[in-house]
Amino acid sequence: MGGDRGTLAGRRIVVTRRAGQSAGLVAALDERGAVVVEVPAIEIGPPADPAPLDRALRSLEAYGWMVFTSANAVRGVRDRMAILGLPPVLGERGPRLASVGPATSLALREAFPEEAVGLEPETDHRAAGLLRAFAGVLGPGVRVLVPASSRARDELPVGLRELGAVVDVVEAYRTSEPAGIREAVTLCLDAGFDAALFASPSAVEGFAGAAGGRLLGRPAVVIGPTTEAAARAAGLDVRAVARPSTGEGLIAALEGLFAPEAGVPRAGS
Repeated sequence: MGGDRGTLAGRRIVVTRRAGQSAGLVAALDERGAVVVEVPAIEIGPPADPAPLDRALRSLEAYGWMVFTSANAVRGVRDRMAILGLPPVLGERGPRLASVGPATSLALREAFPEEAVGLEPETDHRAAGLLRAFAGVLGPGVRVLVPASSRARDELPVGLRELGAVVDVVEAYRTSEPAGIREAVTLCLDAGFDAALFASPSAVEGFAGAAGGRLLGRPAVVIGPTTEAAARAAGLDVRAVARPSTGEGLIAALEGLFAPEAGVPRAGS
């Protein structure tokens, strides 16, 4: 991939999204002349035990809100509803939808085309921002469903409970280590790169675990503040943060980072 023309001409860019989610991003990078190295850092699968999710989805009328912190959680719920024969229509008695940020909201609009996203932080697209958006909105005793990853952090449910909500967290998808990731990451690090793209803390953790301590100072571009914090904790040098927190935002962040006037040398030069 890549070419000698375009805003990212000749730049070696590592894409850590899994294959099913990276096609649009890879195509956009290729159009801009980047040399794309695909190293999926996490594998996404169905929950180990779908029963808790199934029970929640069959009783959505009991919840005031359904809160999503990732597009993967949205897809996990959508896929499970299809398996259960439940239509993607919540209706007047269903929960309102809350999203942590633009990429998750886009996934919600695709999964539930007849439903509006009722709540999204204006700027701070992480759990803390979502909790601030909920302050003053949640009444005591409101039931909230949080479909989450098998590795979900507890900041959001704890914060919602502190606001008076009754929170059910259910596993909507499972993350695991892709086959061959250690070899792929080793080759990637040996060859060098201009930037590695990360769209979730789980991707950072998967890549860092396979790198075996070799990430210190490596350049990264990330999708938002939560992923930025994980990347910095892993020793990565975060050069840019996407705004908005979408694939398009990642591309724009890369173009700003490697604009001619920025004078950033190429990997290996």
